Amino acid sequence: MVQWASTFLVIRLLDPRDYGLFAMAQVVLVFLNMLNGFGLASGLIQAADVTERQVRQLFGMLIALNAALAAFQLMLAPLAAAYYRQPIVADMLRVQALLYLTTPFIALPFALLSRRMDFRHQARANICASIAAAAAALGGALAGWGVWTLVIAPLVLFAVRGAMMTWSARSFVWPVFDFRGAGHLARYGGIVAAGQLFWFGQSQADVFIAGRLFSPHMLGIYTTSLFLAQIFVSKVVPPLNEVAFSAYARIQHDPDAIAAAFVRSVKIIMAAALPFYFGLAVTAEPLVLTALGPKWQEAAPIVQLLALAMPLMTLLVLYTPACDALGRPGVGVSNGAIGAGILATGFLIGAQWGPVGLATAWIVAYPIYLAISSYRALPVIGASGRAIVMAIAPVLVASSVMAGSVMLVDRGLPALSPLPRLAILVAAGAMVYTGWLVLFARATLSELIATVKRSG
Repeated sequence: MVQWASTFLVIRLLDPRDYGLFAMAQVVLVFLNMLNGFGLASGLIQAADVTERQVRQLFGMLIALNAALAAFQLMLAPLAAAYYRQPIVADMLRVQALLYLTTPFIALPFALLSRRMDFRHQARANICASIAAAAAALGGALAGWGVWTLVIAPLVLFAVRGAMMTWSARSFVWPVFDFRGAGHLARYGGIVAAGQLFWFGQSQADVFIAGRLFSPHMLGIYTTSLFLAQIFVSKVVPPLNEVAFSAYARIQHDPDAIAAAFVRSVKIIMAAALPFYFGLAVTAEPLVLTALGPKWQEAAPIVQLLALAMPLMTLLVLYTPACDALGRPGVGVSNGAIGAGILATGFLIGAQWGPVGLATAWIVAYPIYLAISSYRALPVIGASGRAIVMAIAPVLVASSVMAGSVMLVDRGLPALSPLPRLAILVAAGAMVYTGWLVLFARATLSELIATVKRSG
C-alpha cells in the first residue's frame, strides 16, 4: 500500500518520457536480475536438511555471482544506450549496478526465514524498506530529479531491505568460496534461473521491441499502462506465491493435499483478481484521470485492453510455485520457453500498431500460452482442468455481471469529474458483485469468508 501510494504520487509528478527511459534501462536490469541467485536460495528452501557449510557456500555463491553481474552490467551499459539511441540509459545502468551489492544480503536471509516459515520478519523488512523508498521517490520527484528519481528509490529499497532481513535472520556468516558438495544447490538454482530467463523473455520482450520503435514518451505511456494493469498480479500475487512455495514444500510428499491446496488458492485469488480486472476494464478512463492525472489520458484505452488479459496471467503464475515445490522446476522452465516464443511473436506483430497493438497482442497470445501451460502443469500438481474451471466459474459469472452493470450505470450518469464518476462506478460494482455471490453463489462466498477467517 505504501509503495502504491508513493508510486501514483510520483507518476503524477514525473513525465511519461521519464518512465520510458526507465523502462529501457529496466530491460537490462531485469534480465541480469534473473541470474542474481534467488534460484539458489529457493534450492535451500526446498532441501529437506541444510548444514551450516551449505549456508556459507550459498552466501559465497551469491557474492561471487552478483559481483560478476555488476561488472557485466557496466560493460553492457554503452551497448544498451546505443540500441535505444538514448545516451542517458548508460549512466542509469552504471548507477543501478549498485543494486547487486545488496542482493546477497536479501537472498540468504530470505531463504533462512522462509525455511522457518517466518514471514512476519520478512513483512516488517518489506514495510520499512517500502517507506524508505517511498520517501526517497517523493523527495526526488519534488526536487526535480526526473528519471533519476526512479533510479535512486530502488537503491534505497534494496539497501534497507537487505540490512533488516540480515538482522532478522541473524545470517551473519562468513562466505565459503569452495563450492564442492553444493552441486544440488547449483543445479536446482540453475533450473529455476533458466525458468526466470524465459519469464524475462515474455515479460520484457514488449519493452525491448517497443523501446527501439517508440519514442520515450509513447513507451512511457505503454509501460505505465502495463504497470497499472498488472498491479494485482505483480504486487499481490508474488508475496502469496512466496508463502505458497514454502507451504507446498512442507507437504510435497502428500499429492492429494497439494492438489486440494492449489485449487483452494486458485479459488481465493481469482475471487479477488477477476472483479478487480473486470472492474479496471470498465473504469479505465476515470481511474487513469484520477490516479495519474490528465497528462496520462492516452493510457486509458491501453489499460482497458490489458486488463482483459491479466486474469489469465494471474492464473498462470500460480502454477510455478506448486511445480517447483514438488521438485519439478523444469515444468516452469519449459512453459516459460513456450510462453516467451508465443508472446514475443505477438509483440513483434503488434508493435507495428503502437501501444494499442501491443496491448492487443496480450489478449490474442495469452489464452494460447495459458492453455499449453495448463495442459503441462496441472497433471504434475494433481489438479484437473475441470476442478480449476469449477473453482473459477462462480466468480467469473459474478464478475461478468458486475462489469456489465457498471457499464450500464456509466452510460446513465450525467457529466461528472473523474473522481466522483469513479467512486460511483466502484460502489456500484462492489454492490453488484457481492449481491450476486449472496444470491447465486452463496456456497462460494461462505467458503471464501471461512478461509479468510482461518487465515486471520
